[in-house]
Amino acid sequence: MSKPTICFIGLGIMGKPMAANLLKSGYPLIVFNRTREKMASLVAQGARAADSIADCAGRADVTMTMLPDSPDVQEVIAGSTGVAGAAKAHSIVVDMSSISPLVSRKMADTLNKKSIDFLDAPVSGGEPGAIAGTLAIMAGGGEAAFERVKPILQVMGKSVIRVGDVGAGNYAKLANQIIVALTIAAVGEAFVLAQKAGLDPDVLYRAIKDGLAGSRVLDAKAPRVMNRVFEPGFKIRLHQKDLKNVLETAREIGVPLPLTAGVQQMLTALMADGKGELDHGAIVQFAEKISGVKIQKIDGISEKIS
Repeated sequence: MSKPTICFIGLGIMGKPMAANLLKSGYPLIVFNRTREKMASLVAQGARAADSIADCAGRADVTMTMLPDSPDVQEVIAGSTGVAGAAKAHSIVVDMSSISPLVSRKMADTLNKKSIDFLDAPVSGGEPGAIAGTLAIMAGGGEAAFERVKPILQVMGKSVIRVGDVGAGNYAKLANQIIVALTIAAVGEAFVLAQKAGLDPDVLYRAIKDGLAGSRVLDAKAPRVMNRVFEPGFKIRLHQKDLKNVLETAREIGVPLPLTAGVQQMLTALMADGKGELDHGAIVQFAEKISGVKIQKIDGISEKIS
């Protein structure tokens, strides 16, 4: 049985390696990106470059989108020259962006009227997970549509879970983003305290990482912070956008989230300070700035203690 043809729209930090993994797995792939230069490496590997969104979606059995925010998804899917007007009946659209669950539901309504199925399937795992094909994928949508695209999602993700109907994927992603942001902020405060008290943060990390405070977030971010590596990854401005979506959604359904609101303000302050393009591990720089302490290894201490 031949593999379905996939249209992949959005070839940024996450989208390009995700699309590359589909290509390596033998899926016929058509790609589109507003910045056309980003298509070149995939075309060199065998993908076909589309001339437009409609050209891409119109030739595919499955259309996948990986875009920055809700307005981008609305324009690409429901815009006058978007996916909805071009995709084939009974095809599937899988939006892997992190957006408002309410927008996901609106996109599903638009597509369903044209006999096109829709799944929201945001991801967690960052650029390393996208490259390795080990993302966590949280899907919302009908079970039959999910089963049709599950083999495709498994190429990109180590964990592929249907969490509910349309919108559920993005509700799950919002919950994920709360945990990640608050954990990074907590790491920042904890390590600033330790640094100010004279501890080497590398020693602190090794002391706590296998206890209850240990986490994948700590393992992923603490070494980068100590070595002052803040190239993205996942950018501060995008995590700020995610927490904005969290708080808007929380207001709509009547859930107070005071800790999330505080961290969202930290991210907003970092953006105002010109740090929006840094990796979200730079959330720790808020605690650094207000305390006047920089988290960094102390030469010689690690060797003496270990």
